[in-house]
Amino acid sequence: MKLLVTGGAGFIGSAVVRHAVRAGHSVVNLDKLTYAGSLTNVAEVAESPLYAFEQADICDRAAVDAIFAAHRPDAVMHLAAESHVDRSIDGPAAFIETNITGTYTMLEAARTYWGAEGKPGAFRFHHISTDEVFGSLGPKGMFTEDTAYDPRSPYSASKASSDHLVRAWHETYGLPVVLTNCSNNYGPYHFPEKLIPVVILKALAGAPIPIYGKGDNIRDWLYVEDHAEALLLAVERGTVGRSYNIGGENEATNLELVQKICAILDEKRPGNAPYSEQITFVADRPGHDQRYAIDPARIRAELGWRPSVTLDEGLEKTVQWFLDHEDWWRALQDRDGVGKRLGSG
Repeated sequence: MKLLVTGGAGFIGSAVVRHAVRAGHSVVNLDKLTYAGSLTNVAEVAESPLYAFEQADICDRAAVDAIFAAHRPDAVMHLAAESHVDRSIDGPAAFIETNITGTYTMLEAARTYWGAEGKPGAFRFHHISTDEVFGSLGPKGMFTEDTAYDPRSPYSASKASSDHLVRAWHETYGLPVVLTNCSNNYGPYHFPEKLIPVVILKALAGAPIPIYGKGDNIRDWLYVEDHAEALLLAVERGTVGRSYNIGGENEATNLELVQKICAILDEKRPGNAPYSEQITFVADRPGHDQRYAIDPARIRAELGWRPSVTLDEGLEKTVQWFLDHEDWWRALQDRDGVGKRLGSG
């Protein structure tokens, strides 16, 4: 299968690219290379004859059309997105442009290409989204594919909009689509503005480790390599028009998560004092959802997937990766917004 992966130089996208090439798929990586993208993330497959890179903006219809015509993919895996909630609070315009207009442009380019190819039944447009479109849960319950949308941030609202566009292009034009909504990802190559890399790097720097509010917000954590495997299954075997929720089945409060990371660092790179002493509670961000949790029963029943990495295992792998790849994260320290408090409203 030849895959056109948008955002393939980003965190999740690069995991998909690496996984797909290892599995023997041809991959065209379409990425604009914004602040969060790095070709270092796909260096291990860059010389493979199965890999090609195209630098382009998903909002540039002419460029996207040219990439479709040149590479003639069998499927699109659309991961390109602005994804940081805090950044969306400070600057929502980029999220509207990339996540909504960019998705519209990709859908129209894919529809035109699909039609010109004779509307092959095997073609797929796989849209990768987030559980944040469902809003916030109370102490009980889980998100299912039938949960009503209730986005609370500019980021989640823009992703919800893109989900609706994808469904509309399927219903109106017959474009063969598959959708997935995932929980919080973590693992190697995680851009250092997100919670887990922030904790690791602040701890190593001897700086305060910030936790929003009381640290009682709950997330379901999904190891990125598990997610990449699920996404490949969805594009290969998912039912057209269907959505699949992908979760890690690993819930933890933010405070519990940070304490776990500190304990791993205490063991792997002990300092003069326990790293947990650097934990500092800071003002919460506006509209901070209390809890996310995914019920992955559908993808387990229909595609036979379930996560293989527990949170403790994944955190140990992730911490070790950051300790072993200091050159990677140090090269990103000067990028816009890294190391600064964003999204304070």
